[in-house]
Amino acid sequence: MNLRRWLTPGIGIKRWLLVVFAGLLLLAIAFAHFLRQVTRDLEPTGLAGGLIDLLTLQFLPFALRGFIAGSVGVVLVLFGSYRAIRVLTEPLRTADPDQPLVELIYQKRFLARGPRVVAIGGGTGLSTLLRGLKEHTSNLTAIVTVADDGGSSGVLRTELGIPPVGDIRNCVVALADAEPLMSEVLQYRFPDTDGAGASGLAGHALGNLLIAAMTAVEDGDFEDGIRLMNRILAVRGQVVPVSPTPLTLHARLADGSVVDGQSQVMRTAGIERVWITPDDVAASDDALTAIAEAELIVLGPGSLFTSLLPSLLIPAIREAVERATAPRIYVCNVAMQEGETAGFDLAGHVEALVANTSANLVDIVLANNHVATRPGGRAADAEIPNVVALRWPPAVDPVPRLILDDVVDPDNPHHHDPAHLAVALLRALEGETGLRRRTTGRAAGRSA
Repeated sequence: MNLRRWLTPGIGIKRWLLVVFAGLLLLAIAFAHFLRQVTRDLEPTGLAGGLIDLLTLQFLPFALRGFIAGSVGVVLVLFGSYRAIRVLTEPLRTADPDQPLVELIYQKRFLARGPRVVAIGGGTGLSTLLRGLKEHTSNLTAIVTVADDGGSSGVLRTELGIPPVGDIRNCVVALADAEPLMSEVLQYRFPDTDGAGASGLAGHALGNLLIAAMTAVEDGDFEDGIRLMNRILAVRGQVVPVSPTPLTLHARLADGSVVDGQSQVMRTAGIERVWITPDDVAASDDALTAIAEAELIVLGPGSLFTSLLPSLLIPAIREAVERATAPRIYVCNVAMQEGETAGFDLAGHVEALVANTSANLVDIVLANNHVATRPGGRAADAEIPNVVALRWPPAVDPVPRLILDDVVDPDNPHHHDPAHLAVALLRALEGETGLRRRTTGRAAGRSA
């Protein structure tokens, strides 16, 4: 244990050590005063007097006596503090011997001071975003769509009547402290042992079953089940379903036909408008509270029609985002998706978002302007025909402010890099906060 590391600014322990030191100093002064009175008033002689002289080092010069007593005192305080900290923190130690407890505490205290960020969406994009943001703040709320109707989530939705849990599971994994291990456990899928799919567990992810069990433990309350999951797995922040009611996504195409279900919409091109049923669905109270208290609201990244819009189509969620005082940033995908956003450029993404929600929903659009390179240095633009073209501005009013940054994953050019994306968003937040502060100051000066 590095005692100096415990004194690093930000842990919050130095002030209390100072209080303890002041108390010990006062006790030492009181004891010295008492000892002085004993030696002066009682004037002990004989064996008692010799013992007192020995304990008070009267046989040494005065300056040397003070140096020895002070040195021994410092050693005892440091050693006692060291042993006390070890005893008190031993039950809190992690299983990872390479992670000192002082680093863990410092990290927790640092992250607790981070901005309150709300991320709305689903799918791979949302979990990618959370992996980056959790290194900067633990005040995170992931508001996750519940419109999925395919795979294990779709089966549990049909058989148990609970909202789809796959995207929620991915977000819980992304926010877990022990992410690699947690990912391996919660993402484990039971195999189809007989090859015919007859096994009741075949294809189910363990995390999906765990969320279903948590919901059952909470007497069928899906939101309480997710809260319990957050507590048990000690995620950084919280994962919140956008609604306790399963949603069904519908899309009208350019030819007038209608497609039903998220799994079908995501494979379909030429989408003109999307909507959800039931149309009067209630929003999660936790989601509404988080949006109202947020310092930054992030929309996306992720599938525009099937991951982001289902949440924003809930009236209460959309209105809460519109009323929010926090900057609202839409993160556009790096590449078009085969099917739902085939042929969409940057302006097209924003126009579709506004057409299906509101013109006042987005303050800033963040898009990638860097061509990724694969390992070996080969340019990826020739290998990624689906890269989103940076056409701007969109045909919307008002036009959001555009921020271009390098946010692409160099090893996976179709996706964002978690670390780069988080840094770009926090940099945008700082810029927007400064801009609003300057604007407010100018307005106050004019009114004065």
